[in-house]
Amino acid sequence: MPLIALSTLNARYSHASLGLRCLLANMGELQAETSLFEYTIHDRPADIVEQLLAGNPSIVGLGVYIWNAEQSAKVASLLKAVKPDVALVLGGPEVSHELENQAIVRTADHVITGWGDRSFAKLCGRILNGPGPLQKIIPGEQPPLHEIALPYRFYTDEDIAHRLLYVEASRGCPFKCEFCLSSLDKTAWPFELERFLAEMQGLYERGARLFKFVDRTFNLNVKASARILDFFLQRLDGRLFAHFEVIPDHLPDRLKEAIARFPAGALQFEVGIQSFNAQVQALISRRQDNAQAEENLRWLRESSKVHVHADLIAGLPGEDLTSFARGFDRLVALAPQEIQVGILKRLRGTPIARHSADFGMKYNPLPPYDLLCNDLLDFATMQRLARFSRYWEITANSGRFARTMPLVRGDDPFARFMRFSDWLYEATHQTHQIALERLYDLLYRWLALEPASDAQHVHQALASDYAGSGARGAPEFMRAPRKKANA
Repeated sequence: MPLIALSTLNARYSHASLGLRCLLANMGELQAETSLFEYTIHDRPADIVEQLLAGNPSIVGLGVYIWNAEQSAKVASLLKAVKPDVALVLGGPEVSHELENQAIVRTADHVITGWGDRSFAKLCGRILNGPGPLQKIIPGEQPPLHEIALPYRFYTDEDIAHRLLYVEASRGCPFKCEFCLSSLDKTAWPFELERFLAEMQGLYERGARLFKFVDRTFNLNVKASARILDFFLQRLDGRLFAHFEVIPDHLPDRLKEAIARFPAGALQFEVGIQSFNAQVQALISRRQDNAQAEENLRWLRESSKVHVHADLIAGLPGEDLTSFARGFDRLVALAPQEIQVGILKRLRGTPIARHSADFGMKYNPLPPYDLLCNDLLDFATMQRLARFSRYWEITANSGRFARTMPLVRGDDPFARFMRFSDWLYEATHQTHQIALERLYDLLYRWLALEPASDAQHVHQALASDYAGSGARGAPEFMRAPRKKANA
């Protein structure tokens, strides 16, 4: 029976917690007494507590993140109610800042803020063996990366077969974008490259083919980035997939040469544009050469087979709806395969909070702490943008509407899709659980209502997309192709 239970709630089963495995790898003499317990946010808190306590642990460590904060608070409360003598230790970004008003912090016995690789093991040793008493809030110790044991052997064969493996070649970020927790870092710290690649080789030999790099700035160090890309190029076998977060305005020729050699389906780049408004960028301490970022995105789409996922943030201080719309249209013109429209969040500890008074920024007090309104975007507009984001996700980003989306976007993408978004919500009053066949019918109805719409062209595009989706139903528009959409 483990003395120490390490646990967290992942967003879904396909995510395997890198953080828990980093802690386990660095438990030292207590490693044999430590077990991992991973759950998802969809599991019942009572069931989680029952399983955690079944082994009668002395210590439960719980990783708390923005996506699991509410469920983790329930788990913590239940656990301490049932077994108050178990030492509950919290860690993770959600409990590393602004601790004073968090109920989960009051419930816990100890909280480690920041890095926990070394600090958690030390704390467990003192809880089990003394000396005490111990302070409640423990600033995490940040050792040199070469002193940290790497976690990758703790991915199981089940993880490798069925889950996306999170890996990190570096920690931290040198940039100061105020909406991001990484803005608190002083710089980026790389793991020793050959040591890291040896671990990747070990995973590869065990059958791992899905790698998601959590590095905030993968292409910051071009020499290291190129070496990692070369590592994967030498192991292409038709199943390999690697995801990287890249700086949009930094893509030198050495990287382009490597990127251009990858086949379709092997690479995905998450490219954070966030805003094209130079004044807004300066306000939030974001350094970005917009012209170079555009040139690099254009090269990725025209000269490589990388799947490009680009990010924009709605609600940044100083950016009104007109400015955001211009940025969205500018990004659509560059044709990334996905555009994620995110709503600004005030993550605990981030410097974005300094703008709250000057720009009337009001945030949801509950996770995910999304912006409710500001002096340029009222609550109703932010609600419209949130629906826009969701509907764009289930249509444009889904990949199911490749022929139909150009008809939806037309020559004025933001304005037209916002019209569709407003209409769709009025027609359904839903943002989730819209059946696929119904979504096709709704798109048909809306497109037929648009001025200068060619009903035959709309029907052909939707029918072709539906056939290509692999679905086997019979949407209404296919059963009655000449029926007027608003009949």
